[in-house]
Amino acid sequence: MIKRITVIFCIVSNISVFAQLGGESTYQFLNLVSSPRQAALGGKVITNFDYDVTGGLYNPASINPEMDNQLALNYSSYLGGISYGTGAYAYTWDRRVQTFHIGMTYINYGKFDGYDQNGVSTGTFSGSEAALSFGYAFKIPYSDFYIGASGKLITSQLEQYNSIGGAIDAGVMYINEDLDFHAALTVRNFGTQFTTYADLHEKLPLEVNLGLSQTLQHVPIRWHLTFENLQQWPIGFSNPARATTDLDGNQTQEKVGFLNEVMRHTIIGAELFPERGFNLRFGYNFRRAEELRIVDQRNFSGLSFGIGIKMNKMRFSYTHARYTGASNTSFFGLQIDLR
Repeated sequence: MIKRITVIFCIVSNISVFAQLGGESTYQFLNLVSSPRQAALGGKVITNFDYDVTGGLYNPASINPEMDNQLALNYSSYLGGISYGTGAYAYTWDRRVQTFHIGMTYINYGKFDGYDQNGVSTGTFSGSEAALSFGYAFKIPYSDFYIGASGKLITSQLEQYNSIGGAIDAGVMYINEDLDFHAALTVRNFGTQFTTYADLHEKLPLEVNLGLSQTLQHVPIRWHLTFENLQQWPIGFSNPARATTDLDGNQTQEKVGFLNEVMRHTIIGAELFPERGFNLRFGYNFRRAEELRIVDQRNFSGLSFGIGIKMNKMRFSYTHARYTGASNTSFFGLQIDLR
């Protein structure tokens, strides 16, 4: 029994680390950021429509011929000794009209010590999850709209418990080439478990995101604005540590107002020199900043910054993201042009 409790505790702890919505679903790793570029822009950016082949993992509508024969590998040393990575490849078929995309997301939770109900060690166990995706996108004829979809096969192993599931991502993107303006909407992780951990079906982490971005005229900056988790309102919750007590000892819990709710759905980012061989990226995630903020301390939670460097047929990316004063993350990425 203690062994099972230990496993459940580890699972719940990992879910909480991901800053998802209260651990209300399984396969939470599906909503982790997919690349250093996305992480640097605050996370969950869905409006890039260019060479970045990893973008197809988060928005299948962004799959395009410019990704042809691009291979990307990304790795992050995450919080609490967790490590995860992503990979993506795209191939254009039929006279550079149809582009197909394949992607992989993998997470390793590390090793844990197991004990039975008498406190006797039963050795170590581990946990890991992975998702393999296949995507395709096309342009609606005589319009500025692109539509894409991808299917995902999901596997999960947590100690002796295993689960297999499937999900579909769908996206639509509008591109105004005259204004260099992009708008996108995605519905992610619509699916189910094929096999469960313990005969109990759990929901997948359905997520609806809306994104806008534009490159400014005469200024080498592209701004990004993303509204995440639109499927849930409200998204905020009161933090007991921020409760106030008056002189009579009456305690008042923190109230999350309307404006605060709106901001917790908001992510902003900017790319400096987005079309050059060297560019800088910055982002701010309001929900991460608010949920991980420590009372009466300034730790810059929610901030992220990164760089991108192009060398011949290779692109190197690095991002540093602030979570708390105790722990932050680094994300490394390499994209290779195989043409």
